[in-house]
Amino acid sequence: MVAEHMAKAFDEEITQLRGLIAEMGGLAELAISESMEALVKGSQSLADSVIARDLRIDALEQDVDKLAIQIIALRAPMADDLREVIASLKIAGILERIGDYAKNIAKRSGKIDGREAFEPLTLIPAMSEIAEEMVHDVLTAYAARDSALAQEVMERDAKVDGFYDAIFRNLVSFMVERPATITTAAQLLFVARNLERIGDHATNVAEQVYFAATGDYLGDRAERPEN
Repeated sequence: MVAEHMAKAFDEEITQLRGLIAEMGGLAELAISESMEALVKGSQSLADSVIARDLRIDALEQDVDKLAIQIIALRAPMADDLREVIASLKIAGILERIGDYAKNIAKRSGKIDGREAFEPLTLIPAMSEIAEEMVHDVLTAYAARDSALAQEVMERDAKVDGFYDAIFRNLVSFMVERPATITTAAQLLFVARNLERIGDHATNVAEQVYFAATGDYLGDRAERPEN
């Protein structure tokens, strides 16, 4: 009877842990989407909302930390269960960083001059869409323990990197041809770099999902196929 009670309590804690990760992921996705909308439209109120909501993501990370430590200390999970708890602990930290990158983008929304006529700005949302889809899909993989989808997300990171390289070249050329745009172009370079890092962090989450599901590591990213 005691063992059955402990097993039920453990299942409830794992469910709670998964719920916290899901909430963090949902907020991170929303932050990416709304920070990009704020950037394109120049909406300071939307940017402020993204920045303020980041505190909730930070608080959720702390909740995950506390719960994961509690589970390890009191339940002494083993094998698959331990991998899931450790992976969740690491994923929470990664999602917190994704939220920070989205917040950084939101902070740039008020620093873009002449956005209606600034052609390179049109390239950024396409890059953001891929990064946001990676975050969405890796959270789906986490919820379903889908190692195949996690691996597919990792491989998709090459598209984000390709976008970053193209945007970097475009913006540098734009600055050379139109020196008056240097300040705005530099802000967009910062935005593109943050999106590239979001893609990298989605890949890091995918690595943890793959490990939790299979017990194996895929190895260094450089060793994986680029396409």
